[in-house]
Amino acid sequence: MKKPPLRIDGFIASRIRERRLMLGLTQQEFAEMIGVSSQQAVKYEYGTNTVSAGRLFEIARALNTPIEYFFEGFAGKNAGQSRGHQRMLLNMIRNFGDIQNEEHREVISQLTRVLAGRSRLSPPALPAP
Repeated sequence: MKKPPLRIDGFIASRIRERRLMLGLTQQEFAEMIGVSSQQAVKYEYGTNTVSAGRLFEIARALNTPIEYFFEGFAGKNAGQSRGHQRMLLNMIRNFGDIQNEEHREVISQLTRVLAGRSRLSPPALPAP
């Protein structure tokens, strides 16, 4: 009988997906980077299949991030963000990457910093003549 996945497994799966999207990689590109089928990569990202320690090491190397990245923010029983919240963050990352106008990207970046209470708003840099 197969054991149910642990909460940390789902957390790691969501962090893998988050990092892939941050880098703008498709699932196919990610799968090729780690040497698995795209179906297997999807299973890793959704926690259907747990990721072994060795595979997580390969994923971290392929996604150019320290292995600790996949555990950041995990605090045991209260660790998981709601699926809806995670989906919203991932959509924001994907949409932000599609914005072509550099000034718009900078304004949105500043807005999020201000709303998070991390910075003051400053005027966007003007393009060089």
